Amino acid sequence: MTTIGFIGSGNIGGTLAKLFAEQGYDVVISNSRGPETLADLVSEIGDHARAATAEEAAEDGEIVVVSVPFLAVDKVPVAPLAGKVVIDTNNYYFERDGHVAEIDSGATTPSEVLQARLPESQVVKLFNAIQSGHLATQGVPAGTAGRRALPIAGDDDAAKATVTALTDEIGYDVVDVGPLAEGWRFDRDQPAYGPEVDAAGLTELLAQAKRASA
Repeated sequence: MTTIGFIGSGNIGGTLAKLFAEQGYDVVISNSRGPETLADLVSEIGDHARAATAEEAAEDGEIVVVSVPFLAVDKVPVAPLAGKVVIDTNNYYFERDGHVAEIDSGATTPSEVLQARLPESQVVKLFNAIQSGHLATQGVPAGTAGRRALPIAGDDDAAKATVTALTDEIGYDVVDVGPLAEGWRFDRDQPAYGPEVDAAGLTELLAQAKRASA
C-alpha cells in the first residue's frame, strides 16, 4: 500500500491526509512547528497516520503532498523528493506572500516555481481550487451525476494519471488543463477557482480564463 507524505498539514493538507487514510493509505504528516504539535491530528486520523519532520515525510512518502504557503516553497526538501510525484496544492497570494514579479507578469506560475526547485520530481498542481470544507464533504462515487470536478495540471502524463486515480478514490473527477504552464487557468480570481461544478462545467470555466497581463 502506498505511503503518502505531507509537507504541511493545515486545512487542505490535513483534510487530504484524512481522506487518503480513509482509503487505507498510510500518511506521514509534517508541519513547520514540529511533529509534537500534530498529536491531535494523528489521533483524529487514526492508525494509518504518524507525525514526522518535513524531511522524513518527504523521504517516507512514495507520493508527497506539498501544502504550505507559497512563501515557504524555498524550504521544501529537495533531495528526498527526487524521482517522486509531488502534488502541489499551493496558491500564490501576493498580499501574504509578497509580490513575485515573474508570476505577476505571467512569465511563470506558482507550480512552475516549485517544479524549478524540484527538478527531479514530477510536480502535479491540484486541490488548490477547492475549499477544505468542500473537499472533506463533497466527494461522491465515480459515475454519480453531477460529480464535482477539480482542475489538474502537470508536465508528466504518468504522474497526472497516478494523481487522477487517487483523486477518483476520494470522490472527485478531474479536468486536465495540460502542462504546469497552464496552471494559471485555475489560480485565484479565475472562473475555475473554487466553483462547485462537474467536468463539463469546469471545462467551460477553464476556457474563460484570462491573464491580468494579457
